[in-house]
Amino acid sequence: MALPGVYQPQGDTRVIAEALAQEDLTPGADVLEIGTGTGALALQAARRGARVTAVDVSWRAVVTARLNAVRQRLPLRLVHGDFTSVIPGDRFELVVSNPPYVPAPQAGVPVRGPERAWDAGRDGRTVIDRICTHAPTLLRPGGVLLMVHSGMCGVQETVDRLTTAGLTAEVTARTLVPWGPVLRSRRAWLEQQGLAVKAEKLEELAVIRAQYL
Repeated sequence: MALPGVYQPQGDTRVIAEALAQEDLTPGADVLEIGTGTGALALQAARRGARVTAVDVSWRAVVTARLNAVRQRLPLRLVHGDFTSVIPGDRFELVVSNPPYVPAPQAGVPVRGPERAWDAGRDGRTVIDRICTHAPTLLRPGGVLLMVHSGMCGVQETVDRLTTAGLTAEVTARTLVPWGPVLRSRRAWLEQQGLAVKAEKLEELAVIRAQYL
């Protein structure tokens, strides 16, 4: 279930959920989800016995994830706020995120409204870059970051940033999904920015896996 305004699991959720299923999670492993939304990924990890902290800037998302955890009788630690400020000092074996990554005409990220779940600045990298920068402070030695985002945002740039931050990073999955309503509504602007080709109908999604050694 999802309260109004909370991002519903879609194709990007599915592809990173498949990547999460391939990770070796031992019972009691500490997991962080950045931008939990409905809690789908956090609950997937909790179902495998992990101790999961799920963070979101949206109160509606936090409440939704809490309700879903109660309905499924799974333990979650839900935290409202920005991931860099609500968990200082905590480190995890696994960090998973389906962050906002849709390029938008407005700079920065929205402070309210459902657009907070997808808008991420003019290049779509506002949140992605922050995760790349802070990944070494969130992961334990040997810990893994899993992140999914659109090919429009520069997949190789994410790999390079994570490598510069001291992680080994690679793309482990790619898939194509039909353009959703948000991209369709911005087609002209995306084409003007060189982020999309005219008449393009499929969006590439990529999963990046990075390990902190």
